[in-house]
Amino acid sequence: MPTLFSELQVGALSVPNRIFMAPLTRARAGEEHIANALMAEHYAQRASGGLLIAEATMAMEGNSAFWKEPGIYSPACVAGWKLVTDAVHAKGGRIFLQIWHGGRACHPALNGGAVPVAPSAIAIANEEVHTPQGKLPYTVPRALEDAELPAIVAGFRQAAQYAKDAGFDGVEVHAANGYLLDQFLRDGSNKREGAYGGSRENRARLLFEVLTAVSEVWGSDRVGVRLSPLNSFNDMRDSDPVGLVTWLASRLNDFKLAYLHLMRADFYQQQSGDVVTPVRAVYEGVLIGNMGYTPEEAEAAIASDQLDAVAFGVPFLANPDLPARIQAKAPLNTPNPATFYSAGPAGYTDYPSLGA
Repeated sequence: MPTLFSELQVGALSVPNRIFMAPLTRARAGEEHIANALMAEHYAQRASGGLLIAEATMAMEGNSAFWKEPGIYSPACVAGWKLVTDAVHAKGGRIFLQIWHGGRACHPALNGGAVPVAPSAIAIANEEVHTPQGKLPYTVPRALEDAELPAIVAGFRQAAQYAKDAGFDGVEVHAANGYLLDQFLRDGSNKREGAYGGSRENRARLLFEVLTAVSEVWGSDRVGVRLSPLNSFNDMRDSDPVGLVTWLASRLNDFKLAYLHLMRADFYQQQSGDVVTPVRAVYEGVLIGNMGYTPEEAEAAIASDQLDAVAFGVPFLANPDLPARIQAKAPLNTPNPATFYSAGPAGYTDYPSLGA
């Protein structure tokens, strides 16, 4: 019977445990969007996780949604991330980079006035974005033309190559949480006609093209994908989220990916349902669960073969030695939300380990 501390084959990688670090945007890359020594220290502290999945990283320049998030679109970005991968590998860790396009979650105030793009000209409602001018409402995006989408795919392909140059062990394609690829997938945000709108097959076309392109760079056994069918974050909805993700999981079998990373719930608890059971029933590869798992629940999910691994977010944020703490059944540090997106080491690299 597998446990959280059983080895696992994740595509081309053999990992020593099933306690993964979820991608966590921390806005420490500065206004130049370049990873740095502080970020290297942060990730290296957490290298005991079976797999670290680095935070949402701009695949293409000029698509900022978090102000100070990192990018992977230039040689300077590669050099910054090389500090991180070298530090993690020096501690014996493994790390994937999550590559991402914010779509309509980007904002002109973060991108030199550029209007964000999306599948349809529908703004995010009832939420605001942090900018140098303070919190601002989201703006109406420009609907992408079909003829523009090959450039999006090419941007992801180039980002995948840059991630390889930076020394990552693989990449995760971010198709969750209301960003561009997710915006195409869900019918609440994709109202377009033609080859990329309407049917599930059409709405998933861009994601499948991106996965194909990225897999050509890496080999599909070093590529993962993240989905969040229920999450209403960024004003997202689908008329049949369980049906959509079950169909997607079945189709993803064709790609022979390293893993499928499934967010099981809704940040805002507006939508509910069981997506893990139907996905497990049809998906043939490694399935990673995420969102609100306690160590005990994660252990039970793995023992019962519901999941192969669990990605922990906030617990890993506040506990650099999370696997050791879980194994010792030690108390966990309390996270400080006030420092989640602040600058500097406070609430980032100063959480104590058990030894301290």
